[in-house]
Amino acid sequence: MQERNAKLKLIVAMVIFGTIGLFVRHISLPSSVIALCRGVTGTLFLIALLFWRKLRFDIAAVRKNLLWLLLSGSAIGFNWILLFESYRYTSVAVSTLCYYLAPILVILVSPLILKEPLTAKKIACVAAALIGMVCLSGVLQSGMPNGGELKGILFGLAAALLYASIMLMNKQLSEISALEKTIMQLGTSAVILLPYCMLTVGGSALTVDLKTILLLIILGVVHTGVAYALYFDAFGAIQAQTAAILSYIDPVVAVLASVLILREPMQSVEAIGAVLILGAAVISEVHFPKKGAEK
Repeated sequence: MQERNAKLKLIVAMVIFGTIGLFVRHISLPSSVIALCRGVTGTLFLIALLFWRKLRFDIAAVRKNLLWLLLSGSAIGFNWILLFESYRYTSVAVSTLCYYLAPILVILVSPLILKEPLTAKKIACVAAALIGMVCLSGVLQSGMPNGGELKGILFGLAAALLYASIMLMNKQLSEISALEKTIMQLGTSAVILLPYCMLTVGGSALTVDLKTILLLIILGVVHTGVAYALYFDAFGAIQAQTAAILSYIDPVVAVLASVLILREPMQSVEAIGAVLILGAAVISEVHFPKKGAEK
């Protein structure tokens, strides 16, 4: 029962994450300001959750991991900016699928950084993902994509690079709970983004109405605070492989929302690219039993 409830929480969290693009597309603020609001609201929500559950904040664990927490938190902030910018120039589906090339990028650099072997299965997954990226880019249908579409793809790929770096930096963290880690990372992202917004965003760009305020609150509380809280509750109760596979509900939901709700077009070649990228990402996380292994 506990494992089933944990799976349900993780599925709900992934569905929430998959709908981020629907809300960001309707917020008429610079991406850096949206990312800042998300970081501030999410951090405050998780701190409130910490006090509500009467949990102790382990300062010693934070101090031990401070450098990696600061670096990964900064990367999270700029990662959000790039992803939100990608939403503005291309479809939510294409942005999200570019973003989910991050696990493939980790596979490519893991032999150098993590000293993990590059197996035949991993090489095949990388090749499939790259072919999927070509299909998704539109090159096969009409040559190079137009300037706006190409810019959206490049923003998505840049976000994927930062996401991959965050995954690698999190490998360096030890003896710190997921809740404490995320409070520090989100808080750091907000601290880094505040001066960045002040230097790069003019006051005339900050047109805020009731709709924008409501969307920002939903993005910060639901898509950051609630989703991360559900994710944390679930992660400790299920196997890592199960969690990894269920995490790909996020891009699937994003693609479906893009096509069915936002009515963003997806041609057959792009659909094949989506299947190749998602399939490669999922298969890279699955460990098949060797022949002759005990059942």
